[in-house]
Order: sequence, then C-alpha cells, then structure tokens
Amino acid sequence: MVLVFRWLFRISVFCVSLVVLGLLITYYLASRSLPDYDKTLPVSGITADIEIVRDNAAVPHIMALSDRDAFFGLGYAHAQDRLWQMTVLRRTVQGRLSEIFGTRTVEIDTMLRRLDLYPLAVQSLQHQDAATLDALEAYSAGVNARINEINSSSLGRGAPELFLFEAPIAPWQPADSIAMIKLMALQLSGHMREEILRARTSLLLDDAARLSDILPDSPGQGVAALPKYADLVPGALPRFAANQVMPDFLSTIPERGLAGASNAWAAAPERSAGRGTLLANDPHLELTAPSIWYLARLQLADGGVIGGTIPGIPAILVGRSEKIAWGITSSYMDDQDLHIEELNPDNPEEYRTPDGFKPFVTRKTIINIKDAAPITLTLRWTDNGPVLPRSSFDIESILPQNHVASLSWTALSDKDTSMSGAIGLMSATSVENALDVSRSYIAPSQNLVLIDEERVAMKLVGAMPRRDPGHQSRGRLPSPGWIAANRWQGMLPYSSNPEFLAPQGGIVGNTNNKSIDAPFPNHVSYDWGDTQRVQRWQGLMQGRKVHTRDSFIEAQLDTVSITARTLLPLIGRDLWFTGEAAAEGTPERQRQRALDLLANWNGEMNEHLPEPLIYAAWLRALQERLIRDDLGQLADRFRHVEPLFIERVFRNVDGAAKWCDVIRSIKVESCSDISRLALDDALIWIEEHHGSALESLRWGDAHSATHRHATLGEVPLLHFFMNIKQSTSGGDHTLLRGRTSGVDPEPFANVHGGAYRGVYDFADPDSSVFIISTGQSGHFLSRHYEDLGQLWRRGEYIPMSLDVGLARAASVGITRLVKP
Repeated sequence: MVLVFRWLFRISVFCVSLVVLGLLITYYLASRSLPDYDKTLPVSGITADIEIVRDNAAVPHIMALSDRDAFFGLGYAHAQDRLWQMTVLRRTVQGRLSEIFGTRTVEIDTMLRRLDLYPLAVQSLQHQDAATLDALEAYSAGVNARINEINSSSLGRGAPELFLFEAPIAPWQPADSIAMIKLMALQLSGHMREEILRARTSLLLDDAARLSDILPDSPGQGVAALPKYADLVPGALPRFAANQVMPDFLSTIPERGLAGASNAWAAAPERSAGRGTLLANDPHLELTAPSIWYLARLQLADGGVIGGTIPGIPAILVGRSEKIAWGITSSYMDDQDLHIEELNPDNPEEYRTPDGFKPFVTRKTIINIKDAAPITLTLRWTDNGPVLPRSSFDIESILPQNHVASLSWTALSDKDTSMSGAIGLMSATSVENALDVSRSYIAPSQNLVLIDEERVAMKLVGAMPRRDPGHQSRGRLPSPGWIAANRWQGMLPYSSNPEFLAPQGGIVGNTNNKSIDAPFPNHVSYDWGDTQRVQRWQGLMQGRKVHTRDSFIEAQLDTVSITARTLLPLIGRDLWFTGEAAAEGTPERQRQRALDLLANWNGEMNEHLPEPLIYAAWLRALQERLIRDDLGQLADRFRHVEPLFIERVFRNVDGAAKWCDVIRSIKVESCSDISRLALDDALIWIEEHHGSALESLRWGDAHSATHRHATLGEVPLLHFFMNIKQSTSGGDHTLLRGRTSGVDPEPFANVHGGAYRGVYDFADPDSSVFIISTGQSGHFLSRHYEDLGQLWRRGEYIPMSLDVGLARAASVGITRLVKP
C-alpha cells in the first residue's frame, strides 16, 4: 500500500512538473514577442534618425526630421504593438482567413472575394496624390522593418498568437493600407441589411401601412408611401421564404444596429468660457481586445499631430494638430443599393439590362483552406456591382426564381482617394482648408466636425450616389436592376454634401441623428442611427450659455436616457399605483416592487442602479410580445428595442395599437394587457439570471463591456487572459452609448461603444485629453494591454499634449531608429 502511494505521489509530482514546465516554456516563448521600447535599432529606408518616445501610457511620440520618416516610425510602432491585429485585418479584406483558420471562415472569405475590395484597393493606389504615395511607402517600410527585426532576432514570431496559428507574414504593401479603409467602410455600412429586412417584413405584414410602425422614419417631413416590395419584383416570391432564418456567419460585417455610430460636437469662441473653440468626439465601434484604436503623435513638417489611429492606416483619423482639431461620426448616408438581377432563361451567364441581356463580367479565384481542399469561385459582376451569394444576409428569402442580387456601394471604387483625404487633413491649416482637402473622401461616408482657433464646422464627407428621382423604391428596398431609373447615375458633386460652417448659434454637432430634411434624391438617408440621444445633447448644449472642456466631458459621459423618460410613462400609465393587494412572494407583489422603483427613477443608466436593468428587460420583453406573433422567426432580426415603434404603438399613431392584439388568440388584448404581461416576463427573466432581490440588482452586472479578442475570445481557458470585461454605465440611447448585444444569454452586454474619446480645447490645447478602451499593446502579457481600459471605464482621460518634454519626463522607453 505504501509502495502504491509512493508511486502515485511520484506520478503526481511528475505530472505537475510537466504542467509547470509547459507553462514556463509557454511564457518564455510568448514573452519573446513583448516589444522593447528602450533601444537603438539600425534600419534601412530612412533619411535621418527617428526617435520614438513612449510616454507612461506607451503612446508613441514620433520625432522625425521629415514627414516620410515620421510615417516610417508610425509603421514601426504599429507593428511593434499590433502586428497580429494588422495581420488578421489584412487577411480579412483579402479574403484569406481560411488559410490559417480552416473551414470556419470560408463564408467570410467568400463574401470578401466577391466584393473584390483588395483588388480595388490595388487599383486605387495610382490615384493617390504624391504626398500620400510617399506616406504609404514609408509606412510600409516601417512595418517591414519591424518584421525583419522579428525574423532576424527571433522575437517570438512577433505576437503570441502566431505560435498558435501558422500565418506567414508577407511584407506590408501600400495597397494594404488603402484596403484597411475599405474594410472600415464595410464595418460602417448597414443600408443593405435595412433594405433586406424591410423587404422581408413587408412580405409578412398583411397591411403595408404597418411597415411604417415597425420600421418608422426618423421624425421630420414624411416621404411618399412605399410600394409593396412584391409589386417591384415580378416572379414567384413565396411568402414562407420571408419567414426563414438564414445563418449569421459574417462577423466581419456587423449585425443590424452595430454598423457604426458616434458623437461629435463643437463650440465656437463665443460659446466657450475660455474664448477658444472646443470639440468632443467619441466614435463608436465594436469593443475588442485590443481596441481597434491606437493612440499616436507624429511630428510632421507642418507641426505636431496627435490622436487616434487604426493599425494598418498611416494617418491620425481623429485628433488635433497645432492648427485644427477634427472628429467624425457615422453619417448614415445611404451608400448602398441592392439590385435584383433577372437571369436570361436561355443563358444563365447573362442578366437583363435596360438594353437587353448582357454577359456577366467573370473571374475565377481560389480560396485555400487549412486542412481542406481549396475552393474555386467564379466571381460575377453586373453594371450595378458584384453578385452576392444567395445564402448571405437572408438574400435568398427575397429572391424570385431565376434571379440574383448585386450590390451598388460607394466603397466599390477603383479610384478611391479616401487615403489622400486622411493624409491631407493632418496638414490642414484652417477649417476652410480642411473642408477643401476632404473632398477626396469616398468611403466610408462620415460627418466631419472641425475646429480651428476661430471657427467650427460640420461637413458630410464621402461620395453621395446620384439617384434618379424616379427610383422605384428610393433606395429603401431591393429594386430591379434592369430598370434604368433604379440604377445609379454616378456621384453627386462634393458641394451637394450638407455643410454647416460657422453656425449662428455657435454650436454644431451630431449624434447620428437626422441632419437635414431634403427631398429625395438629395435626402442623404431615410434610415438614421439616432432619434433620442440628440434630444439629450440639445438640452445639455443649450442649458449653458458657455461651455468648457469639463462640460464637454460631462456631456460625453452623460448616462441619462431620454428614451426611458419618454417610454416609461406610456407603457406604465395603466399600471402605476393601480395594482390590487398582493401577498409577499407573489408575482403581483414583485410587479409592484418593480413599478415602485421605476416610478422614482430619473432615467439614469448608472451601473450601480437596479432600475436600468428592470427597464431594459421590460422593454425587450414588450417588443418581443408585440411583434413575435406577427413576424414569427423574423422577429429574431429585431434584436434591439425600436423606441419609435414602441411610442407609435402606445400613442396609437395611425392605428399602431393594433400590434398589441395577439392575432392568434380569440381575445382582443389591449396595450395595457401586453405591457403587464411583458413586465412579468421581464421579472421572471431577471430572477432566473440575476436573482429576485430587485433592490440589489446592478445594471453593470448585465451591462458589462465585453472586449473580446477577435480570434481567441471564445477559446476555453485562453479567453480568461485575452478578453477584458468591465462593469459599465450607459445604454443604447444615452450619450455615453453602450450598445447592447441583443442576443441571449447576455442580451444587455455592452459590445459597441466609444472605444476612443477625445476632447480638444483650443483655449489651452495642451489641456486636451483622450482615451481608448483597452491599452496600446496587443500583447496579453504586456502591462499596456488593458491599462487604459480602467481609466476608460471610470470616465477618465490622459493628456493630449504635443510637448515632447512631458512625454520624455515619464517615458517608459525611447526607441531610436538610426541609419546603418
């Protein structure tokens, strides 16, 4: 017995030793790729020595004697900290993920190959101006200098992920950076999904007028009634098809409601306490670990520039220079149209045009797949754009037999000069100069908010499609591609884009709200990203005669939901204080407790309060009850609460209260009945997931910010090290926007928000501040992997100073790139 025990002990010690040894080896290999910020490195391709001063947050201050060397330094710094992120983004836009991830990314690669974004980026390279070409070449050389250093010095392959995935890194090319902007355009465009959802919904509803309830227009001047989708496209369109649910596989292409948002506002000197212009900006993107944003400062010939970059793109995309500051918000311009193309019944290689049938333009491409046979695709294009897979985005559910779908989209340009606009903006000397430079932007379309020392402005930048006034659906539904009036007729001139220069009130801004009310086809969009946050913003801006940097920060971090203040009195009007006596422990008593809490709540979506969770769960359950019986499985596509829909129903706008009646029951249910049942549904869900003690609930427990690693975020054990989770305030409709997932089992998880925040004050430029949602490093062993994330969660910032002396005083290292 003793002998058996001794052997068991020895085996246990041996196994533990193997585990410890394995962990030590893993740590050693992973730590080899940790960047050394304090060194001198000889590199080729520079004209003079470059100094990269890392401040105490690891923000690189790149000091160079020429613009070319500054961009070289930025490329080197990006590759030091975010090489894996850059590798994955490049492979994504190239449609080459399956070479390292296998069959699970084939459909992503298929879609990206069909869109042809990377070849379009290559063709666009020759259309950049000379300064941009020089910047792209220098940046690529900087990235490649880091790759060469990794290879020659055996620096752990450059990133720990590269030990897990066999992903040879090809040298960075100038076209790669242009392709990154096209990939961003893909992640910020959502109108195609809206068209498809509108078509599917119209096929299900028995009354076409009800479409304006569930998918309402933003408040303002109305538009002409839409024709039924079925009337636009001839041929058999089985109603059951509209109720089929297609798989969601394109994580690269965001779900509806997650295609981009942002806040930006500016104040002129007369509205500033310091008599200097002010600007606040927080672009909203998917929360990832590491963040998509990367902070950097460049010393260019025209002066210093500091702000947020995206690894792979050699430009400060949001930030300030010594002369101007700029921010961006998603414009929600309708930059996509889906066309239904009829095939020639006698020759499926031809499609109908206004002049008869015409052959597709075709090209073959091969997708190589790890551990599987390669796939050969035949890519097809029509005059309207590339043909999309029937199985993507629920397209098959709206296609008649013998038809395919093609996409018109501004980003599908082979003369895309958006990169030239981004590079030129950094050297702009005034608001007027910046507006002129920005005419080069093609896609993605953005609202550009600008300040210099005297003026403020906002301009929609990006190409705006020229549509025929006779377009059958006005771009709101998939339309027949063979009808000339449905086809794009080029792009509108830059002067047609809405512009607000030096407004009389001294304040300009955007929260993705409807910015103009122009008639079609100069309408910009019918689908806007916000109708609620703007109301709170207006109140905060007009509530003060003058503003300061701190008041702009206060507005940026505001957590009051105007939506909650508007909807709660409507959905609870027949429930407040009207309940009958209820014994302890009964559902009725729990409902009374919830209503008592909500009655005294001011709509603040604070992470420490219980009311936001009760409210959010109630609204979600309410919308589910209102639409499920009418839309069936299609209700799954409405993942977020539609506040205008709820308001229309409970105000009975144009008979919208009809949604409250359950069509499958004999009884005629009232909206009060549905509201009460939905509250009970919500309380049951809360008890199952968070407990029954309502007063002890915390919104932050459900609304945790989930910064998920793009490739290892779902891997058991590893996700504990790679993902970052934080309790957060805010919600879908607050200025501190934390967009919820809308998907079980964590429907209120914060997955999309202001991953970059910046506030710029030209009364005292060095008092300007910024922050990102994680840290500078993409290496999970680095202390800079998530250090800024804690400040971001608490609503804190770090200084945005161009004083290199301050950066040196608290630097974590200085890298000197010298000529060999």
